[in-house]
Amino acid sequence: MTSASQSSAAAFSFRAVERRFGDKRVLCGLDLSVPRGQFLAVIGKSGCGKSTFLRLLTGLDRPDGGTILRDGSGRDAAGPRIMFQEPRLLPWARIGENVAVGLTGLAEGADATARTRAILAEVGLGERAGDWPAALSGGQKQRVALARALVGAPHVLALDEPLGALDALTRIEMQGLLERVWREKRFTAVLVTHDVAEAVVLADRVIVLDAGRIALDLSIDLPRPRRHGAAAVAALEQRLLDVLFGAAA
Repeated sequence: MTSASQSSAAAFSFRAVERRFGDKRVLCGLDLSVPRGQFLAVIGKSGCGKSTFLRLLTGLDRPDGGTILRDGSGRDAAGPRIMFQEPRLLPWARIGENVAVGLTGLAEGADATARTRAILAEVGLGERAGDWPAALSGGQKQRVALARALVGAPHVLALDEPLGALDALTRIEMQGLLERVWREKRFTAVLVTHDVAEAVVLADRVIVLDAGRIALDLSIDLPRPRRHGAAAVAALEQRLLDVLFGAAA
């Protein structure tokens, strides 16, 4: 799925959104509209407002000014969900129980069990529902975290550096999994990452945040799947790096 195939209806919009911590303005009148089904990547240097943006999007924080509009169509069971860099699994609960946490208030009993097992199968862990988290590798734990975030069928999935702690090969494998489930389920994905290559490989659109403002809003109109190191991918990476490090306006 490319950006051309997505609905023009907005999954969410930020209108003149401000966020301050004391005297520090973290987001400065941010304006952004993201269509349903788009894969958006957000990059920028440390302290530019990326994590604050995600917290506002998911309702974990509130703006000091402006308006955040979210899709009110009711077509999905769950509101925005977030996946973090750490899997944050409950060590005393089995894998299936960890995933079922994502269904709290949405499903229970046989329905919750069926949905849990189905989403585990989709992330390649269909036979591991009865295992303990300690038995899994780091990449497998992140698969469980992804399953937990998706089991309630959210319309927006926020991803806060979810692959940052993985080794290089596992990270590339997880990028492929994330792209596949996004294409299949058609949720809106919002990825915060420090990895410019990851942003270009996965996203339909990349925004660069700088001092709480959008310094660049770049459409990534490349066919999928994308290959790391391909000339077209590398050219877009360089354009983003130039903006991040001040070599281009």
